[in-house]
Amino acid sequence: MVGWVKFVMVKKVRVLPLGGLGEIGKNMTVFEMDNRAIIVDTGIMFPANDMFGVDYIIPDFTYLQSRDDLRIEGILYTHGHEDHIGAICHVLEAFPNVPIFATRLTAGLIDVKLREKDMVSTAPIRIFEAGDLLEVGPFTVESFHVCHSIPDCVGFAINTPFGLIVHTGDYKFDNTPIDNKPPDYARLAEYSRRGVKLLMADSTNATTEGWTPSESVISEAFDRVFRKAKGRIIVATFASLISRIQQVADVAQRYGRRMAIAGHSMNRNVDIARDLGMLNIPDRMLVDLNQIDLLPPHEVIVMATGAQGEPSSVLTRMAAGRYRVEVTKGDTIIISAHTIPGNEEMVSRRINDLFRRGANVIYDPLEAVHVSGHGNREDMRMMINLTRPEYFLPIHGELRHLHAHAQLARESGIRGENIMVVENGHVIELDKHGVHIAERVPGGYVFVDGNSVGDVGRAVLRDREILAQDGFVIVVMNVDARTNQLMQDPEIISRGFVYMRDASELIEQIRASAVRLSKDNRKASADALRREVEDGLAAMIYTETRRRPMIFCVVNRV
Repeated sequence: MVGWVKFVMVKKVRVLPLGGLGEIGKNMTVFEMDNRAIIVDTGIMFPANDMFGVDYIIPDFTYLQSRDDLRIEGILYTHGHEDHIGAICHVLEAFPNVPIFATRLTAGLIDVKLREKDMVSTAPIRIFEAGDLLEVGPFTVESFHVCHSIPDCVGFAINTPFGLIVHTGDYKFDNTPIDNKPPDYARLAEYSRRGVKLLMADSTNATTEGWTPSESVISEAFDRVFRKAKGRIIVATFASLISRIQQVADVAQRYGRRMAIAGHSMNRNVDIARDLGMLNIPDRMLVDLNQIDLLPPHEVIVMATGAQGEPSSVLTRMAAGRYRVEVTKGDTIIISAHTIPGNEEMVSRRINDLFRRGANVIYDPLEAVHVSGHGNREDMRMMINLTRPEYFLPIHGELRHLHAHAQLARESGIRGENIMVVENGHVIELDKHGVHIAERVPGGYVFVDGNSVGDVGRAVLRDREILAQDGFVIVVMNVDARTNQLMQDPEIISRGFVYMRDASELIEQIRASAVRLSKDNRKASADALRREVEDGLAAMIYTETRRRPMIFCVVNRV
């Protein structure tokens, strides 16, 4: 067996998911053996609508930081999407000099992130090809090619003394992929012959029946849209969806259109993919975004970010008229992405804004302009039947997806007691007795807000939610330090609660209540007076308005 010599005296192997289980995004899994560990992926998750001011979320890896006896031997990456590589700089800050293992495109995308943070020297990047054998610390890891919505994707087969662990990464079974590299069926079947102890498989589309369509169907939909469009075409998709950019470029070339790239991240990714030969766009076809007005509209196509309605994205600014490319009547907008759960409201708002500007907006299901990069239920059944694992751990999905995948595994012949549905932080142990769930360690959210990492917690988000819903009221009271009497009427300041000019009666009620509370608590200390005023005004305002703004009382003893 591969790497068997290394396994003498190993008592157990621990698998620790720190992200991606019970949620979509921030994928990160730790494999631990003899106080040495490898990490697979370090992703981010984008905030939900109620996470005000949060830029993104990273995994909580405080458990790893608390383990002085644990040595991180390497970080391995399945592919280059943000939900798999986005937290790399945060992880390397905690664990510098840990080598990175990635395929060429993924390594290029990671390298850019490190350069932007001036961290290139922090860790060596070791590039491998799908099918290569990786020796990382005590682990012998076999990589295998999978199809997804970005080139250069792999899964990993990790050899342990208790059997083979297969981690699929994100995958689907696409027999006609854009890069002409189908999944490595032979390698997966070979793992089955050797015996797969534990299969860890992507669950994102576990509630969707059938097979995931091939990327090739999108080209047909693009052709229909391009054939009908008379003006400019703007295609919004993910910046890292290289295969989609290639499809658009191929159809644009067929119809004599030149392509402009809008958005820093998309420009960066296009440059990397072209340099690596993974994106074939002739130089003569590319045009600077500032030059597109010099071309006839029917010769222009713009690739843009913003398919999820993100507030600062290119498409959102176009829809609001705040971008150098102004959407006008006659433009055709193609949104080539499925909406991430939780983003439905933002995406719908962007589509409506674009229609108001006179654009013709095309999106799935109006046309098949997007297919998922994740396998549906039949793809998942195929993965289980190819590998025939003894134990099964569904990964990468919300809890409902994990349970749906677990049910499919039962239907596919895996014993119910050998199927484990867990969320982030639950440790899975492999030993001579089998595979079982062990203790739980921290595996929650770490919020990134600007340069602040982890300083924003649930309490701060609750405060922001209250401020967003009901605003605040500030009462400033100047009190005579000798007599404890008010020196003048309190000053009332409010934002987001009521428009003060139109609510003079309510403001006077607040002021009168503050005066009364001050008299009733004349002998109280400044802190006690502040608390009494805040509590009293909260009750009065709720009685009058049925709203609960944040109330702050400032007592100045003069």
